[in-house]
Amino acid sequence: MMSIMRKNAPNARAAAKDATHERIVSVAARAIRRSGYDGTGVADIMKEAGLTHGAFYSHFASREAMLAEAAGKACAESAAGVADVAAAAPPGMALATMLAAYLSREHVAQREAGCPLAALGSETSRQSPEVRRVTTRHIKATIDLLARQSADWGQPAAHGRALVTLSTMVGALMLARAVDDPALSDSLREAALQHLTAIGH
Repeated sequence: MMSIMRKNAPNARAAAKDATHERIVSVAARAIRRSGYDGTGVADIMKEAGLTHGAFYSHFASREAMLAEAAGKACAESAAGVADVAAAAPPGMALATMLAAYLSREHVAQREAGCPLAALGSETSRQSPEVRRVTTRHIKATIDLLARQSADWGQPAAHGRALVTLSTMVGALMLARAVDDPALSDSLREAALQHLTAIGH
């Protein structure tokens, strides 16, 4: 019995450390979308996670390493949300449903839980190679997902439309969040949605 307890104790500690690590990454993933990379400090993240600042380096080699994981988490959450929307859509309506959800008033308001590309796009070019690599993978995966909604998926035209669709979606959301005029914010969203719907896939 004692030997079993000794064997299980390290496993329990490792599981607890993994859970704590995941909690820090989740907090950081929300924080970077809320405050940006430059506005996200280690001390604030650890405090929000309910941990001491000193515990940080038992989980990450550097702030940049934490930001890269946080970016990955934010991208994974965004991708999962889009996949859920597409899966719940009626047959043949996945793209229209994804566009409507992305360019919705609710998504404009959900900055810390929404698309990391719109929340962090203007900052990403100045981040570490690890953060940029994570973001690039997410952009490529999203382009592929959008292209797959086309009847001519696999053809250059489908890929080209997906590039335009993603660029328009992200740009419209960024601008809709940037302005302090609610009517203009709605107009930016609605014009982009109408344009993308008219393009068709």
